[in-house]
Amino acid sequence: MTDCTLCGLATDDPVTDSDVAGAFCCRGCLEVARTLDDPAGTDSAAVETGPDPDEAEGETAFCSVSGMHCATCELFLERRATAHDGITGASASYATGTMKVTYDPDRADADALPDRLSGSGYEVSRREPDEADDSEQVGRLLVGGFFGMMTMLWYVLFLYPAYLGLDFGLVDLQGPAGAYLLWNTAVMTGVVVGYTGWPLLRGAVVSLRTRRPNMDLLVAMAATTAFAYSVVAVILGRTEVYFDVATVIVLAVSVGDYYRDRVRRAATGRLTELTSQRAEQARRRTESGTETVDVDALAPDEEVVVRAGERIPVDGTVAEGTAGVDESLVTGESLPVRKTAGDEVVGGAMVAEGGLVVRVGPEAESTVSRLTELLWSVQSERGGVQRLVDRIAAVFVPLVVGLAVLAGVGHLAGGAAPTDALLTGLAVLVVSCPCALGLATPLATAAGVRAALDEGVVVTDGSAFETATEVDVVAFDKTGTLTTGEMRLVERPDDDALWRAATLEQFADHPLAAAVTAATEASDAVVEDIEHHPGRGVSGVVKAGAQAADGERVVVGTPALLSDEGLSVPDELADRCERARSDGQIPALVGWDGRARDIVVGGDQPRAGWETTVEALAPREVVVITGDGPAAAAPFERHDAVDEVFAGVPPDAKAEVVERLKSRGTVAMVGDGTNDAPALGTADLGISLSSGTALAADAADAVVTTDDLAAVPRVFDLTTRTRRRIRENLAWAFCYNAVALPLALAGLLNPLFAAVAMTASSLLVVANSARSLGGDGAVAADQGATAPAAPAAGD
Repeated sequence: MTDCTLCGLATDDPVTDSDVAGAFCCRGCLEVARTLDDPAGTDSAAVETGPDPDEAEGETAFCSVSGMHCATCELFLERRATAHDGITGASASYATGTMKVTYDPDRADADALPDRLSGSGYEVSRREPDEADDSEQVGRLLVGGFFGMMTMLWYVLFLYPAYLGLDFGLVDLQGPAGAYLLWNTAVMTGVVVGYTGWPLLRGAVVSLRTRRPNMDLLVAMAATTAFAYSVVAVILGRTEVYFDVATVIVLAVSVGDYYRDRVRRAATGRLTELTSQRAEQARRRTESGTETVDVDALAPDEEVVVRAGERIPVDGTVAEGTAGVDESLVTGESLPVRKTAGDEVVGGAMVAEGGLVVRVGPEAESTVSRLTELLWSVQSERGGVQRLVDRIAAVFVPLVVGLAVLAGVGHLAGGAAPTDALLTGLAVLVVSCPCALGLATPLATAAGVRAALDEGVVVTDGSAFETATEVDVVAFDKTGTLTTGEMRLVERPDDDALWRAATLEQFADHPLAAAVTAATEASDAVVEDIEHHPGRGVSGVVKAGAQAADGERVVVGTPALLSDEGLSVPDELADRCERARSDGQIPALVGWDGRARDIVVGGDQPRAGWETTVEALAPREVVVITGDGPAAAAPFERHDAVDEVFAGVPPDAKAEVVERLKSRGTVAMVGDGTNDAPALGTADLGISLSSGTALAADAADAVVTTDDLAAVPRVFDLTTRTRRRIRENLAWAFCYNAVALPLALAGLLNPLFAAVAMTASSLLVVANSARSLGGDGAVAADQGATAPAAPAAGD
């Protein structure tokens, strides 16, 4: 017994070759090793995928969090969560307002998690995204807007004219009326800073508690410093006050945050849609009738009753009934699909009309629930680019505080008035707030996730936005990916021969049998004396009906079987059989009355549009991996856009093929999500095509829910556009600070204008992220990609 050098399978009859080191289980593994031979990898066994060692152990819950104000809230919530007994891990995302919690069910109750995690101004709820309840935020803005307007009105009518030396005699700032005016302004500004600016102040406190200075700290320092200075000035009887600076800073940032949050909610709206359209309960059929139970209580092979207007609770098979089913939430298909007994149905789909009895599938879970789990997971994580930005912001904030202090001290030492020196420091604090930097990555990523969903693609790993743009090699599984995976007739016999073959093949289990029987209508013919010939065919006596006195012996199978049964095989039919086999198809002769009469040929048909797909990816190296022989792979090998085909590769060896392809660069693997899972997990980027009812996306980074091969180039297109959008946002954020910070340090920027400039910078990043990622469908380029395609228009 010898283990295969490539895939590790044990074999009694190893295949060897003097040109290739090692012993192999089959010719396919040998040819892969010959092409991709790597001295460092010849002794490697099959790649096994396992759990990430960095993942915390326990069950996972996903929560929605309201009150998150910036990236620092993420760290604060994560530390708060893991401080509770029984919670072993947490990952929060400000961009999507979600948090992933890993807990020990023996020490923590899942239903009690929201109450335990809420507090300090954060409201945690279980799986209920806070889509539109922004009433508190709107209330703070309305109150702040009113008092801010009154504050600025006093400035325009009384204070600014006095500061400019224009004495209109309206009020004497040094007298009782002036004192009343200034204290009135102080109170109104206090409402703006304390009430409207409360989220900013809380964010600043959170940043200090986590020892991670953030943008809120800068804003809070600027606003409170201006406010405190002005209050002290009023107490001392001075009239030069800067309540306007504090008011504008808080209102400008608060308005920007409100608009940003609206864009964020829009970017993650599909998560809310999927969550809200999951069935929570099911009507289970019992011997005594039906009972309503939670979906989680359903077990495989139980039956549930679904009526018109209700959602199918879990994936399964129709046991009884006929209905039109709307599967648009998963497949994108707008028209209802007619489902009858024996058809598979998708959990989460809506029964538009009619009614069904559905037998629960082996996993007893819903495709929509599975999609929702994946979306909650990917949107609760931070990618590599965002983690880098977080680290930059953590260093940038204390640096700015130091520069503000140095600027104030420097101007004061240079002879500037204390007020001017203070204003210079304030301007540095305000203008340098890295709001745009903190928003650049998460908002663009959220927009990318939403755009992908609109294209029928679920991004299950946020790192796909970074990996996809670097792909050098795209490897396709053949069966079920480039082909339909279903046997169909490619050559039909005449009606008489087809009727006889279908009548007989309904009793066979050959792959061609289902294709033959599906090609003709059912008849009342009767078959007697059936004989099965494994690997060769089937024979039996076919009668035209139950009342027929006699019948004819019909044989369906290989030329050798027909010869053994005493039927002659004309050379023309034998040649057609040979040609079909050489093309990777499955032929079967149909014979009766002493000779073969006709031929039926079946084959796994290429998917419509596969040529367009590989051509769109052609700037990259395109590889096809199949377990079928060279004949079946020949149509793909002949295509100019396909660089290489590996045929005869057993399923266990596909992962090793992908591993060795990595020597050529970054590898993307496209499979149908069943036996391709190890290869999908091994690839740098795994893309799974799924029929919806068999969604196997655990090992993939992106799942095409529509089962449409044309969506594969769109994965690369959208990820490239998303990464470009991230780079645009980061470029703007850094360029803004590079220009504005020196101006503020030089004392050329007033704190009032600094606040407006900082807010405008953040809003530009938000607006850029909110722009559509749609294009002309071409595979977009990225300057950092190794094998770039032509840039797509419209971005």
